[in-house]
Amino acid sequence: MKKHFIFLIVITLFSSAYSLESTTEGAGSIVNTWIWEKSIGSGANPYTVTPKTIGFTKKVIFTPEGKVITYKNNVEIRVSNYQIEKGLGFLDQAEHDLITFEGKTYIIENLDNQNLTIVSNNTDPVRTIYKR
Repeated sequence: MKKHFIFLIVITLFSSAYSLESTTEGAGSIVNTWIWEKSIGSGANPYTVTPKTIGFTKKVIFTPEGKVITYKNNVEIRVSNYQIEKGLGFLDQAEHDLITFEGKTYIIENLDNQNLTIVSNNTDPVRTIYKR
């Protein structure tokens, strides 16, 4: 019985590590340059903001070393660390890939070769959409 329990723990650890690895490397990787397309508020504060409506562009670069570099109008404004891990979504209490950077945690809603959509993991979520 003890061997089966240890085996299940090892399998769970390896399957979790594989899932997170696929988020940070390879096709559909977070590691790249992402251009902000728009942000959409929800709940009590519905709105849509784009570079045109707010008057500036934003770009983020996620590096393989765990750094995120943020640009506003092509001027570097911040370098910070990011971390990807499994965790619970605030609203649905379901397990998601979460990314934390610049002091905030987001659910990775969509990640493929051309699109990144993150949703703030709090009571009034904002959806932010980036393109490569």
